[in-house]
Amino acid sequence: MIKWVDKLPLVPLIGVALLLAVLPLHSTPHLLEKLGLLAQWALVKPIDIFDLFMHGSPTALLIIRLIRMVLKK
Repeated sequence: MIKWVDKLPLVPLIGVALLLAVLPLHSTPHLLEKLGLLAQWALVKPIDIFDLFMHGSPTALLIIRLIRMVLKK
């Protein structure tokens, strides 16, 4: 069911995950900011939830992909 993750190219996934994890470059990255809000149970605005999903999903996919690579060996 999750075999489509194994087909994701690793190098572009790393690039996208790193890029979205550190954006915006001029202030606190959105991913860290939204994870802080989530830890404080203050993630209530729809735009904040969308930002967390948008900035965190490539990183989550990368982690899943790497775990599946390790478990296959």
